[in-house]
Amino acid sequence: MSEIIKEIMKDLPAEKISDAGFEGANIVFYTKDKDFLFNNNGIIKMLVDKFKKRIELRPDPSVVMEPEKAKEEIMQIIPKESGADNIIFDTQRSQVIIEAEKPGLAIGKQGMLLREIRQKTLWVPLIRRKPALRSQIIENIRAVLYQHSEWRRKFLNKVGHRVYDGWIRGKKEEWIRVTYLGSGRQVGRSCIFLQTPESRILMDCGIDVAASGEDAYPYLDAPELKIPELDALIVSHSHLDHAGLVPYLFKFGFDGPIYCTEPTRDVMALMQLDFVKIMKNEGKEPLYTSEEIKEMVKHCVCLDYEEVTDITPDVRLTFYNAGHILGSSMCHLHVANGLHNLLYSADMKFGRSPLLDPASYQFPRLETLMLEATYGGKENFMPAEKELDDMFAGIVKDTVQRNGKILMPVLGSGRAQDMMIVVERLHREGQLEKVPIFIDGLVWDITAIHTAYPEYLNALIRKQIFHHDQNPFLSDIFKRVGSPKERQQILEETGSCIIMATSGMLVGGPSVEYLKALADNPKNSLIFSCYQGEGSLGRKIQNGDREIILGYDPSGKPEVLKLNMEIHRIQISDHSDRRQLMSFVHKCEPRPKKVIINHGESMRCLDLASSIHKQNRIETTCPRNLEAVRLR
Repeated sequence: MSEIIKEIMKDLPAEKISDAGFEGANIVFYTKDKDFLFNNNGIIKMLVDKFKKRIELRPDPSVVMEPEKAKEEIMQIIPKESGADNIIFDTQRSQVIIEAEKPGLAIGKQGMLLREIRQKTLWVPLIRRKPALRSQIIENIRAVLYQHSEWRRKFLNKVGHRVYDGWIRGKKEEWIRVTYLGSGRQVGRSCIFLQTPESRILMDCGIDVAASGEDAYPYLDAPELKIPELDALIVSHSHLDHAGLVPYLFKFGFDGPIYCTEPTRDVMALMQLDFVKIMKNEGKEPLYTSEEIKEMVKHCVCLDYEEVTDITPDVRLTFYNAGHILGSSMCHLHVANGLHNLLYSADMKFGRSPLLDPASYQFPRLETLMLEATYGGKENFMPAEKELDDMFAGIVKDTVQRNGKILMPVLGSGRAQDMMIVVERLHREGQLEKVPIFIDGLVWDITAIHTAYPEYLNALIRKQIFHHDQNPFLSDIFKRVGSPKERQQILEETGSCIIMATSGMLVGGPSVEYLKALADNPKNSLIFSCYQGEGSLGRKIQNGDREIILGYDPSGKPEVLKLNMEIHRIQISDHSDRRQLMSFVHKCEPRPKKVIINHGESMRCLDLASSIHKQNRIETTCPRNLEAVRLR
């Protein structure tokens, strides 16, 4: 038994406790005594206050009501209006997961119905929101967790022992260093290795989708990195340049926890499955299989924003809203009992967006800030929302008048949903031509995940969903493209329309297929609305290329695509622009003593670092890949 559990047990009546263990950094006790479960005179709260840890008391699995009978009881307690129709029992942990369309009705006033379920069945009820848009893929992802309940309990207990069972490597001189294995003076393949004498933690593990060969992947062969010895992996958000290589780690011995938010877990699994599919379609050998993706899902430990948890004996993690995409996080690390506090901002948006609230800027303590520079250059200023609305509506109007089609390559997560919100609003306000809007690729499934987590969206969207039952994602103006046959019908039989398709950089995905079909017609329009990485087809077109070599025929003759369609760029971004980045550093509480610039093209990183230093008198640096920075 772990020492901390022994200490807590001193304040508990031993005869009342049947089992004890960890769920990550949380400590769980089980009891067979029903009276003690419901009437313990606040002893658990007292222990939480004393030990400053999350401690929970649950019924022993042997005393809960038989699942079939409990299901009948639950369905009688929860009102039909809640839309609860999927009930899953986690028999190893005495928990029952209830999926409902309207969680508030299932919870009841001040949790009244949850208390009734617990008292009558002894099961601990957890309410999950059912996506308003059904997706088989989401159901499959969640099923992985439910089907491996026993394995998950053992795994989480092992994670807890690593956190609480002392200094395995032995405490030495106190120091902290970060090594850039990716995203040093570049956009893409984010991967940062944090080391202390005790801990080995990886922050993100992504790919550069616009690069090829070894340049696409982080330097996982760096001599200081030993993948089987990693204590934990933190994933800031689901984009492939931050999470695309996570399943690959399991092929080389990684077996630790992956910390992220619930939406990040769901969306990154979806994007990785699509990444494997695209590689297969292009005749390439996938880097990993669906089995490794399943392992990743099983190893995820999901946290809410501002939920504090220990992830190693000397590192405590807290996620804060990054304002970038659904579930995206800034990662605050409290190291070595206050020795140092680090904020890895990852990708962040310190400004209003169609979907999300601005990034958080207040933290308990902060010495070092790791800040992105995607749009950190002097020229990187985003236009006002009204200007963007007028520009977009104007492009659509002009294209429709000449009977053309509009292709918008979008990122499956983030930009696609932003544009859906913008299009729906402009349509509702009468500012946009009434044309069909087709959604192709990953966008639909990822949008379904957005409907499962409205609590992560901004107040305006939540209000539409909760109070007016006007979920913009469910608008009838959006039409899903479900097959290549439907794609062909859009191209051949449909008149003017808007097509939103992945990938956003025109690197694989249905957007490239649409481009091939629409490019030669000057009536059509191509609208870029997201960052185009160096080397991507999208960047080449933005730079003025109008003849694109797509491949070669068997005789070696190039297959050339001529672009006669109109090319437009709308400066909308889920990243902070130059003004917002400078404002974030200025407003950050407390003020950091050191700023490390990453995730930006070289000149943008250097320029942003120089400006932050001049205006704020803060030490700044821009590491290259494979450079290490000592923080203490």
